[in-house]
Amino acid sequence: MPMTERCFMGLSAAGFHRVAYTEWGVRSAARTVVCVHGLTRNGRDFDLLALDLVERARVACPDVVGRGRSGWLANPDLYGYPQYLADMAALIARLDVEKVSWVGTSMGGLIGLLLAAQPNSPIERLVINDVGPFVPKSALERIGDYVGADPVFEDVAALEAYLRFVYLSFGSLDDAHWRHLAEISARTRPDGRLGLAYDPGIAAPFKTQPLTDVDLWPVWERIACPVLVLRGAESDLLLAETAAEMAVRGPRATVVEIPGCGHAPPLMAREQIALVCDFLFG
Repeated sequence: MPMTERCFMGLSAAGFHRVAYTEWGVRSAARTVVCVHGLTRNGRDFDLLALDLVERARVACPDVVGRGRSGWLANPDLYGYPQYLADMAALIARLDVEKVSWVGTSMGGLIGLLLAAQPNSPIERLVINDVGPFVPKSALERIGDYVGADPVFEDVAALEAYLRFVYLSFGSLDDAHWRHLAEISARTRPDGRLGLAYDPGIAAPFKTQPLTDVDLWPVWERIACPVLVLRGAESDLLLAETAAEMAVRGPRATVVEIPGCGHAPPLMAREQIALVCDFLFG
């Protein structure tokens, strides 16, 4: 089923901004699934997953502000979870549904975690991909080393080579998958060359304050919906001991470890897609 590109206007302290999303399926579907990407990625990461989900649900894959086809914030200091939560609440309102299932990778998983913990949350099932209520400072420092970089590429092949290096922890992907990631990760610069499809300003939170461990265990304890946690077996962001604790605290998540991956499983392989579909629809 073909996807449709849509958008709405979000609001920050600096004014309105465009929030783009791809929508799959029909509005009359019995279920709605929202899929939200990682820090430097965009909603097109979920194309292959959406093709399976759309057989049983309507699917919306937003580009979080500052990424993909969404607008860039005039004040980069506003990039952060308060803004992301507000925009995703606006997306759910735009979808005009009372309940959604949520699939979130890394940053998208934290957005889902924070939304699911709110009173009267519309999230009825939650998939968290390689992130949790404890994020070690060392992992944030690693991410801070590359987020906000604004490299220039002469063509898609050069951009693909860069992604293969930066996202080596995604694990073994087919050449077609890497090419897809490269094509959806490109933005055309004014000089006609290619850059990455995100605002370098999203790095502001990594630069303006000291990085520390993130501890959201009190938030985790407030989640009541069913949760599936996927962990890359070699992940440095979702530690094995954190994932194990997620299985016995709060919503007592089902935890599945993905071999051959670090941070984060890209949800493009058939077996990874099947894990998500079985949890959401099983």
